[in-house]
Amino acid sequence: MENNNDNKVLNVPHLRFPEFTGEWKKSTIGSLSTKVGSGVTPRGGETVYKSEGHSFVRSQNVGWGHLQLDDIAFIDKETHLRQKNTELQLDDVLLNITGASIGRSALVNKQIAGGNVNQHVCIIRTKDNLVPAFLCNFLLSNHGQKQIDSFQAGGNRQGLNFEQIRSIKITIPSTKEQTKIATLLHLIDERIATQNKIIEDLKKLKSAIIEKEYTHKTKSNSHIGDFIEQTSKRNKNRAIQNVLSVSNRQGFIQQSEQFENRSVASDDTSSYKIVKKNNFAFNPARINVGSIARLTTFDRGIVSPMYICFRTKDTLFPEYLDYYFETKQFFTEIQKRLEGSVRQCLSFEGLCNIPLCIPTIEVQQQVGKQLSTLVQEIKLEIDFLELLQRQKKFLLHQMFI
Repeated sequence: MENNNDNKVLNVPHLRFPEFTGEWKKSTIGSLSTKVGSGVTPRGGETVYKSEGHSFVRSQNVGWGHLQLDDIAFIDKETHLRQKNTELQLDDVLLNITGASIGRSALVNKQIAGGNVNQHVCIIRTKDNLVPAFLCNFLLSNHGQKQIDSFQAGGNRQGLNFEQIRSIKITIPSTKEQTKIATLLHLIDERIATQNKIIEDLKKLKSAIIEKEYTHKTKSNSHIGDFIEQTSKRNKNRAIQNVLSVSNRQGFIQQSEQFENRSVASDDTSSYKIVKKNNFAFNPARINVGSIARLTTFDRGIVSPMYICFRTKDTLFPEYLDYYFETKQFFTEIQKRLEGSVRQCLSFEGLCNIPLCIPTIEVQQQVGKQLSTLVQEIKLEIDFLELLQRQKKFLLHQMFI
């Protein structure tokens, strides 16, 4: 690829394949399309959806450059024939035109070709001089999204009408260059899809190992309380300034991250509880699977006095208990022990009363190490996914005008 940093005269993008020359031509979606329109929701709404038949595409099925078909709806032939003018053709461009998902775009594939769309999804069918995949990626680029945003007066994303869509300005090269750009971006999309599958499979493997290890056929006479002890040391001299919170998804995080770079800590943190590495903490009023966290990213920190903090005794390896808190069994047990009619909480006593059967400390360490290695692998794969997504975003910004 070649950079075009001197694009003040030539109407070309910053980044371009070297074999192509000449300026791109300015146009509008309306002048390059044979159809711009959407469908309707059948009378009766979800009650008329079928388990099979013609695909019925809704806004939740249109992602950022890909289709999300896990919950695709279907309509029968009679309903389809009443909406024949919205029948989808292969490589039609779909654009969400209402609600929070305005601007998401994807191409029609073989799975939904012959189906229909509702009123929240617009079909754009292009002429021969506009490659559908090029248009789809243009709509997702900064240049397309800025124009879509500009139609939403005052930032109120109510909806796009067909005239606005037709008026969107687009600058295009030859169909050969359009195809090459679209092919490159498609390859990246495929790699992103593969990476998502890798992460999904690793997470399933982790869950399977956890459930196998912690699901015991025999009942245990021991409980969590036999292996943990509460900690309540306070930050009396306010020597520790690292204020932490527990996030359901991320575990311990700095409070400023949770509250968007602002602290909600008291000016006087002397009553805050000290948490050391491998200690646990949870907010009893926000208890769920994932809401009890073990401190691993910091050597120590402080949490709000409302938190319950504890550590494991020598007979229980901290990582082994940590992964138990991700099991279905634990979720079932805490549901039995929630207290309060309006805002349900889990007391420390309730946590301690949950049955727990543990193997030898050597087996605990082996299981903990295996799962920790898997967690680290998942993190590396997620980091690589984010790298691919940034690469796609960069190309969308640099290869369109």
